[in-house]
Amino acid sequence: MSVLKNLDIDLPQSEKKTLYRLLSLYVFFTIVILGLTVSLYYTMQKELAISQRTILLDEYTNNFLSLLQELQNDKTNTLVYPRDEKFKTSLYGEDYKLIYSTLPDPQKLLTEVTYTNSKKIRYVAQPQKFYLNTQYIVVEVIDDKEWLNKTVENIVLYSSLFFIFMLVLGYFLVNLFLKPMKETLLLLDTFIKDTTHELNTPVSTIMTNIELIDKDSIEDKYLLKIINRIDIGAKTISNIYNDLTYLVLNNKIISDNQDIELKELIEQRVEYFSILANMKKIEVIATLESGVVLNIDSKKLSKLIDNILSNAIKYNKVSGSIYIHLDSKRLSVKDTGRGIKQEHLDSMFDRYARFDTTVGGFGIGLNIVKMICSEYHLSINIKSELDKWTEVTITF
Repeated sequence: MSVLKNLDIDLPQSEKKTLYRLLSLYVFFTIVILGLTVSLYYTMQKELAISQRTILLDEYTNNFLSLLQELQNDKTNTLVYPRDEKFKTSLYGEDYKLIYSTLPDPQKLLTEVTYTNSKKIRYVAQPQKFYLNTQYIVVEVIDDKEWLNKTVENIVLYSSLFFIFMLVLGYFLVNLFLKPMKETLLLLDTFIKDTTHELNTPVSTIMTNIELIDKDSIEDKYLLKIINRIDIGAKTISNIYNDLTYLVLNNKIISDNQDIELKELIEQRVEYFSILANMKKIEVIATLESGVVLNIDSKKLSKLIDNILSNAIKYNKVSGSIYIHLDSKRLSVKDTGRGIKQEHLDSMFDRYARFDTTVGGFGIGLNIVKMICSEYHLSINIKSELDKWTEVTITF
């Protein structure tokens, strides 16, 4: 939706559906109001045209009767039957039979008093005196549809102006509707940017010092356990920091695409999260096919895999399992965790979407995964059964 892009708002799926419904309702009522107005205007113009034409025919008929009277009283035989290029007349007697007509194909017997069709308008008058034994005078005029053409022009013009006005009004109403949401998202984005900036130095310091510790030389198991916990915490913070950085700098990141061997990279990322998985006694079972290569930025691919693995560990149960499968067509990661409600599956990739508040996070991980998949035209799908399993599949 262009207005959302102009406002730089990334709405969750549910909010988008609500907004689409409101806009659809707005457009529907606009069309209904426009249709009723057009119908009323057309009816009024048609009645006005008929009224004007009736007056015109009445005036001509009165004039025609005067000429006919002169013809009736003419003793010199110099007067001729009155004719007009625009009006055609027919005279009928008491038995409704034709006496005389200027029509090329006149009706021999008058069976209808009045009628109007798409081409002609008939007007019937009964003279007070029977001129030439005439009891009915029928006057016909070709309907040039000038009123209709003018009416259509006005309808098109004013309907266009009305529709443009309603579109402009709708745009401002959408702005008004989205303003509180925009302010909230702006506040959240500002918080994320500030948080990212503040996390940079401490995260780098913690990670560097953890890597410098020689764990094999530590004999105190309690101390080693504490260090491992610090390592897990540092990696969790580092992963969140990387997510925030990617989110903030996404439009400024220049991709360095190269051929990446997926099996090797997946094994590295599994090793990276091994301590976190071991703390929950989660078994990682990987079936990885060799020789599967993608042309992609290595950092973005690592970010994609990290977020999927992180979620598989975070939302898994203690002593659970993670199954990783890789072949030439797809990569799938399946856990034995809490699962996801079916009604939430369509919203899993929305930014800030969180349906389980028992664990930490900003709700941006899968949104980043979706962004990377969209950039490299990869298909991603989530299947789940509540309280049993969740499977994320990426198709190449």
